[in-house]
Amino acid sequence: MEYARAICYSGYRRGQNPPEGIYPSYDQIVEDMKILDKHGFKYIRMYDPIPYAEMTCKVIRDMGLDIKLMLGPGLQCEVNNPGCPWMKMNFSDEELAEHARHNDRNIDELIRIANENADVINAVSVGNENTPDWGANNVPVERLISFARRLKEGTGKPVTFNEGAWEWPRIPELAKELDIISVHSYPLWHGVSIEDAVAENKEAYVTIKGLYPDKEVLFSEVGWSTRSQSDGQMNAKQANEETQKDYYEEFWKWADEAQVIAYMFEAFDEPWKGGDNPDEAEKHWGIYNEDRTPKKIMQA
Repeated sequence: MEYARAICYSGYRRGQNPPEGIYPSYDQIVEDMKILDKHGFKYIRMYDPIPYAEMTCKVIRDMGLDIKLMLGPGLQCEVNNPGCPWMKMNFSDEELAEHARHNDRNIDELIRIANENADVINAVSVGNENTPDWGANNVPVERLISFARRLKEGTGKPVTFNEGAWEWPRIPELAKELDIISVHSYPLWHGVSIEDAVAENKEAYVTIKGLYPDKEVLFSEVGWSTRSQSDGQMNAKQANEETQKDYYEEFWKWADEAQVIAYMFEAFDEPWKGGDNPDEAEKHWGIYNEDRTPKKIMQA
């Protein structure tokens, strides 16, 4: 992939959410694409093979924009993970089998959408964070390998998998099947201060590039939340618009110089995420607020 700015795109407004299938309208997607195009984002990433993704492809095509989309399959867990800290898992064998059937259907749907929108979609993903010890949507590696082979044969597009930096050393068998290694790296989640954050991103890149020197390595998620409900994994005092601005300015300076593609997480705040507490960090990773007003980094 030629170097350009990249960003994760989930444009759900208040009252919209993927679990209920309440998606942004055509006109709302147009509004979002105008914002992202104005700021020079050439690559966007979406997570599910759903009508929203198809509509986004149509908007990009209708507007004649030079924006390409990486699309994933939205997998459900195929194994119970007792290590998941926020979800007690006790799915029956039949429920897990139905999740597997859902995943097979989504891979087929991803292939269809990628082929019907081959002019917009430039890469397809096997999954998103499906291997960590803490994961809520874990899938056996052998299944992910089978998905990679199906996607490569079915679409002819570059195939990737989106996973955390700490997990990549543990999945070399899957990495062999991929064209692109897509890394998630979140210093804020690990309690790393703003002064050391970009250094942690750099270290993750160097480490994983060293593991897979024959593969293209990029970041498919890096970012900085602007609110947090309390100290825990992250330092709540570090979660604000000023530190987000400092983080992005330093990260983009390095990424531009090193020519490392990085999908920033994310374009817009997503109020549907997490629980009822409005300060939950998951709701506030956008560089724009949910109402499309810019945060400090974009004001600058």
